[in-house]
Amino acid sequence: MATKNTNLSHFNKEEVPNAKGLRFGIVVSEWNKNITNGLYQGAYDALVECGADSVDITRIDVPGSYELVFGAKIAAKASPDAIICLGSVIQGETKHFDFICNAVTMGIKDLNISLDIPVIFGVLTDNTMEQAENRSGGKHGNKGIEAAITAIKMAILNR
Repeated sequence: MATKNTNLSHFNKEEVPNAKGLRFGIVVSEWNKNITNGLYQGAYDALVECGADSVDITRIDVPGSYELVFGAKIAAKASPDAIICLGSVIQGETKHFDFICNAVTMGIKDLNISLDIPVIFGVLTDNTMEQAENRSGGKHGNKGIEAAITAIKMAILNR
């Protein structure tokens, strides 16, 4: 596992470009809200810590991870410098997990091809709730922070 014994929240602020003046859309799935709210808080805090102004960060809530793609399409209408998609899909007893994960992954990939701004994949695809908790503010840090740093770097790259 890529995150075994790794805290995703650690980053060297001096290695991250300043986000002052950049605008971000953050699309957040309401499904597994305890997880996605943690991801959002990590992303929001990292953006602000790296220089983004809070008024330049817009949150859009969507019902589930499947809807992240359409939410990102809506967020793009406001011309942000980057969009972060945050969701949590947890393995269940059926193939639903596979279908949702694949659809969201391909949808976000398609947006990266069709839009002129980066759309960041911040969707947890875990086997258990414990794994999701560990990656949304638990012992492995917060994947939302990693998504925010990626958004800053990609927004700067796109300029």
